[in-house]
Amino acid sequence: MTRADFVSLNGPDNVGKTTHLVRLAERWGSFQPLGAVHEHDPEPWARVASADYARWWFETSTTVELTEMLLAGHARRAAARETGRTGLLDRGLPMLLAVAAATCVVKDGLTVSEAFKTVTGIAGARAATAETSILLLPSSDAERSYAITSAREGRPWTGIYPDYQKTLHAVLLRQVDHGVFTAVVDCENRSLDAVHSDVLDHLGLSRLTDGSPR
Repeated sequence: MTRADFVSLNGPDNVGKTTHLVRLAERWGSFQPLGAVHEHDPEPWARVASADYARWWFETSTTVELTEMLLAGHARRAAARETGRTGLLDRGLPMLLAVAAATCVVKDGLTVSEAFKTVTGIAGARAATAETSILLLPSSDAERSYAITSAREGRPWTGIYPDYQKTLHAVLLRQVDHGVFTAVVDCENRSLDAVHSDVLDHLGLSRLTDGSPR
């Protein structure tokens, strides 16, 4: 394995990101789990969540505010990586930009293209952060992808959230078309083990058994 500073697993809700990150961390000690952005910059997230978090996210926050909070958490998370270890990210930079863009679409009524232009303009040079980014894709069809992940929730998504999730799936497929991710793993109708095997292949880990990426 070529050592990377960061490996991120990306994808919509309920696609299995956390499960695969845990399996990677348990198997190789050189990986350092760094989790999600809000874990490294908790104060502003706790502040906006103290009232009505969903209302803040989809109604009262500006695209600049949301994008800046995501990027600030991402920077703090990156700074927590220990020398010589590879940080495991639950949603890397491409996914954070996708989240901000999808939110911008449903909140501000922009097209996907317009939303991406807005978000990448806010991110600027910070959007060039290097990482090995793997997208776990429930399906190559946006509607099918949404149907799969929403069914796994166990309860109906309500309010604006279904529109947001459908938009997010479309945004991720646009990123795939533009070659944003290092690798894409098709998860539809495949077992957890089969998907994880693909993740290992993309990281160059499938032939390693001693627990030490190299």
